[in-house]
Amino acid sequence: MFLKFRKTMLFLLLTYFILPIQVLAYSKKLIVGGNSIGITIQTNGVLVVGTYLVNGKDLTKESGLKAGDQIKEVDGIKISSIDDMASAFTKSEDLTVNITYMRKQQLQNTKLSLVKDDDIYKTGLYVKDQVSGIGTLTFIDPKSKIYGALGHEIDDTSTGTMLEIKDGKIYSSTVTSIDKSSDGTPGSKNATLDTKQIQGDVSKNTIGGIFGKYTGKIDDEETLEVALKDEIKIGPAFIKTVVNKNEIKQYAINIIKINKNTDNKIKGILFEVTDDDLLKQTGGIVQGMSGSPIIQNDKIVGAVTSVVVNHPTRGYGILIEDMLEEAEK
Repeated sequence: MFLKFRKTMLFLLLTYFILPIQVLAYSKKLIVGGNSIGITIQTNGVLVVGTYLVNGKDLTKESGLKAGDQIKEVDGIKISSIDDMASAFTKSEDLTVNITYMRKQQLQNTKLSLVKDDDIYKTGLYVKDQVSGIGTLTFIDPKSKIYGALGHEIDDTSTGTMLEIKDGKIYSSTVTSIDKSSDGTPGSKNATLDTKQIQGDVSKNTIGGIFGKYTGKIDDEETLEVALKDEIKIGPAFIKTVVNKNEIKQYAINIIKINKNTDNKIKGILFEVTDDDLLKQTGGIVQGMSGSPIIQNDKIVGAVTSVVVNHPTRGYGILIEDMLEEAEK
């Protein structure tokens, strides 16, 4: 439940043996987060998010390009941004360019016809090279200073595919207001990003969250033990999150179900919000809470990942062992 602000542009020139705990490179104790973070990531290549007609003609029909494809090269020139793509078009000797793109982890090649109108190249493609939004920091490893956040992947909302990232940053973020959740309508945190306050880089985007090196100031280095899967119990727990400015608070929940062997790791925990204060402020789980650490019996057991849309007082979480396992892959 990473809250995303899509920036879409109309392109005119535009294991031999594994120990059960599976936290091999991490400390047995982690600094627990709960603070709101702003996130920006640069995609590894230019992502196609849609198409449009040029002078009534579909330029992409013959090329076969479609939403979700990541353009890697134009006429042999490597592409990592929209500006790179525009520059490659201007270097082309004609109005048909060779495109190398990634689809479902496989590189493919095609040709794309362009239309030049004065000095403007029209492609028939909607593309983007950056995604930004807000989420919640889950943990920081006290030794390595590696952090984990979100508890789930960042994907493209128009295609549903996980974004392959080039690089990214996390920033200080301040929650300004809350749009409350109601049955069938997830709410959201509204927040500002302070791009002058870089908290770390983003080096990995995985099904278990985003990870990187934390470089910000750590106000509280108190640590909690990592709970093994067998130590997590049905019953009371709490989450740490921000719903007002930068104040991290604890809110009571009740763990209803634990699924230790699910392939869908982001639904390893099912819980219900029982805290009257949180319910009054948010209506339950809202977008932007993903990554909020789940604490039980003085141990970190997981992180919030999503809301049950038709029952927003309930949410899902990832088990902390599964999150750490994704960090190590």
